[in-house]
Amino acid sequence: MREAYVPLRADRRSWARTLLVAHPCGRWQNDHQDYSLCGPGGHPGTDRRVQAIPSNRERTGGNQRTALRRAIGAGGGRLERGGKKRGFAEAFATEILSEIDALVGTPIDGWDFEAIEAAARREALRLAGMAVARRLNAEESDHCAISLPCPRCAGPARYAGRRDKAFTTVLGEMTLSRAYYHCEHCAAGFCPRDQKLGFRDGRLSPHVLRMVGIVGSRVSFQEGHQMLAELAGIEVATKHVEREAEHLGAEILQDEKLVLEADSNAQLPATLYLGLDGTGVPMRVSELVGRSGKQEDGSAKTREVKLVTVWSAQGRDEEGMPVRDEGSVTYSAAIESAASRDTDKELSEFAKRVDREAQRRRFQQAPRQAVIGDGAPWIWNIASELFPDALQIVDRYHANERVSTVAKAIYGPGTELAEHWTHQRCTELKAGNLDAVLTALSSHFSIKEARECKKYFQTNRNRMRYDKFHAAGLCTSSAVVESGCKRAVGLRLKQGGMFWTVAGANAILALRCCRLSGRFENFWERRALRPTG
Repeated sequence: MREAYVPLRADRRSWARTLLVAHPCGRWQNDHQDYSLCGPGGHPGTDRRVQAIPSNRERTGGNQRTALRRAIGAGGGRLERGGKKRGFAEAFATEILSEIDALVGTPIDGWDFEAIEAAARREALRLAGMAVARRLNAEESDHCAISLPCPRCAGPARYAGRRDKAFTTVLGEMTLSRAYYHCEHCAAGFCPRDQKLGFRDGRLSPHVLRMVGIVGSRVSFQEGHQMLAELAGIEVATKHVEREAEHLGAEILQDEKLVLEADSNAQLPATLYLGLDGTGVPMRVSELVGRSGKQEDGSAKTREVKLVTVWSAQGRDEEGMPVRDEGSVTYSAAIESAASRDTDKELSEFAKRVDREAQRRRFQQAPRQAVIGDGAPWIWNIASELFPDALQIVDRYHANERVSTVAKAIYGPGTELAEHWTHQRCTELKAGNLDAVLTALSSHFSIKEARECKKYFQTNRNRMRYDKFHAAGLCTSSAVVESGCKRAVGLRLKQGGMFWTVAGANAILALRCCRLSGRFENFWERRALRPTG
């Protein structure tokens, strides 16, 4: 908005603001005066009037305030034609003061502060965007040679003039002129300034791309589009949010494989825990061809995301049980196979992921290490291969669930006898009296669930010494892992109507885990220093 005058009506009973008009020639207007809107050269322009903002009593919709927000900055300003004598800095300062005066020059009793702050913010960003674009477009130092090495094939790329391109920035849409070099060998072109400014191959500025990464890791792509528009005034199409978030996640996937430095050199806690688990996510039909599942017809609707999480638990609750230390949890997850054969020379893809996460957390350097899982064979295969000196603990609550399942099969779900039998067996488990539990299961050996539970307990006997684990101050719950499945995977990838490709799911998982683990800033710094091509 160029300039505006917002007088109050004489009759205060209505408390309605006057019609607000943005005039391209910089004059004040209101609905009591009939101005002709002049465009370039004094010719009539487009009527850009904004309806009056109603009072609190009359305020029934947001269209009028929305119109005010959008009208601000719609016209051109003096900044573009700030004279050479005054200089750009003086013109810029004068323009800002003029716009602010126009916005807040009315009596305070007549202010709608929300509309004023939104309009002032939009106008300040518009003016800043003009200043940045003008400075960049006036500088042609990016034409530094007749030819430059092509970033794709390293062949000579010759200067081919300047190219304009519109970018989406936090300051608004910005058209920049850049030196363009073209390589005849690979038929690729590039602009050195794009690399310098961090634009790379897309149309989003670095800070907008960061915002896309934040919303893409937290909410659906549609919600991300809405959040960017509502909170930052930035229009990025839903499909564009999806494409850029997944592209950024794919970069993190590759970065995660290369960066194995420790997260911190601080003193390690007495015990580090490493948890492993899996959870299904809904997939597109094309990703499920030939895969068996749990549906009645034997088909699958999901693929399993496997998660590794590392944490410490030095604190204690009122009962003396270990409590997860705030900020100690990190995650890494992907749809990857954990299967491997004895003859394989390399680890499975997920085992490699577990190994990398353990290196970043210095897991094997901790004085005491413990691996916690739900008893799935693949968990203990990985634990035994990678961490032979670590304690292996079956999650006690998962063991209790096994007991509860048997009780329901024997006495029926919800019965008093089932609850009593479950309580007895769980008390015996906690006390380390596994023999008593096995004896009780043997007396119901005719029941399938009892036979399976007994076999499970016998297989994991050494991992269920809960009395000794508790006496040593060890955590026997995989609550952190279960929570990780929900926090790192479920809350983002298992919302209603979502169906993923493997590549898309893994990209968003990488992006989300990177942020939840507090590693995004370090990745962003590495990314800024990494050449394109």
